[in-house]
Amino acid sequence: MQKPTDIETLYIDFDSFFASVEQQLVPAYRDRPMGVLPLDSLYSGFIAVSREAKALGIKRGDRLIDIRETYPNFPAAIARHDVYIAMHHKILKSVGRSLPIHKVWSVDEVECRLMGNERKNWLRLAVEIRDNLVADIGPYITPSIGFGANQLLAKIAAEMEKPNGLVCLHPQELPRLLYGIKLSDIPGIGRRMRERLRLAGVISVRQLMGLSGKQMRALWRSVEGERLWAGLHGYRTEAIETKRNMFGHGRILSPDWRNQDGARNCARLLLVKAARRLRRQAYAASHMSVSIGFREQGRQGEKKQFQVPAMDDHIFLSALDIMLAEIWGRVSNVYPVKVSVCLFGLSRQATRSQDLLESVAVRADRQRWEDISGIMDALNTRYGDTKLSLGTYVEPPGGYAGGKIAFGRIPDMKDFI
Repeated sequence: MQKPTDIETLYIDFDSFFASVEQQLVPAYRDRPMGVLPLDSLYSGFIAVSREAKALGIKRGDRLIDIRETYPNFPAAIARHDVYIAMHHKILKSVGRSLPIHKVWSVDEVECRLMGNERKNWLRLAVEIRDNLVADIGPYITPSIGFGANQLLAKIAAEMEKPNGLVCLHPQELPRLLYGIKLSDIPGIGRRMRERLRLAGVISVRQLMGLSGKQMRALWRSVEGERLWAGLHGYRTEAIETKRNMFGHGRILSPDWRNQDGARNCARLLLVKAARRLRRQAYAASHMSVSIGFREQGRQGEKKQFQVPAMDDHIFLSALDIMLAEIWGRVSNVYPVKVSVCLFGLSRQATRSQDLLESVAVRADRQRWEDISGIMDALNTRYGDTKLSLGTYVEPPGGYAGGKIAFGRIPDMKDFI
């Protein structure tokens, strides 16, 4: 491992991103407490709140109906995921005027690498990026910017003085500058890990930094502990690239969809969305699963394996109906609240295995349905909307089924079709 003697990474974490985008685009939301809901329901919890709302103690996850008991006119925007993705791409273009983007970590977090004189002129770079964002986007979408010897330290720095923060964790001032943060401020240290550390007598960052790499590996019970040790001590580290292993979507059902028809319609739509993503990225799936969460009977699920890795809507939807029938057959007092679907056991379409015992007629039929799925994808993409589908295609309340922004996943604009 190499240990840089200078800062090498810039990390930007945008503040209250969904709420800030709404404030930038909707003047009525500016400079006031507000939040963003996943769907239009008093009982929904906020997925983002503005900095003004945070100052009142309102947090992500708080329900609108509870907040309005204290603040009757508290404004709530309904999430517009396609708008946030479009703004994300504008932001990337703006930041790219100053530095190339090394990696996009999420819809509101990006990393840039610093070279040569950029490391000495870090403050000028930060000011330039902020000025460009104001000119290109507007003043309400503010970045918290961190600098460090690696991605981990730069990310920690970006979180230290939110909102609109600017912190440089220079190697010459470490580990001293880290002693003022909490263990919970370090990525990878959640509630369970903090309890494990407490039992080992580690309750502060100063104590954590006093451990050896081997001790942290033992506490984490994996190499991730030693990797975190290296990052915190300023060594140049690289996150391991993950391999895609599934395409899937889940959805909490709105009250009027909490029945068999609603669950089926939602599952069909989520499955079609996942299948489109599968085809766009040239994969096929050998396995499929569906899961229905019930209020009183917990989660019920079914799995299906295909003889030949599949990629077309017809085979997936046919399997879904059989799997749902199995679930409905073993539950009583049906009251579904959540639906999830998953396509896994992935292989590339060009190299997927074939069934040597498959008849010519069956293979021709499968190819025909695959061609039909490809034609539907092309036409729906061309017209920017779902014009063709197999059977029912009903959008649930709140829309954006299969196109919601999630941690670590930024939907393609085609996911909103």
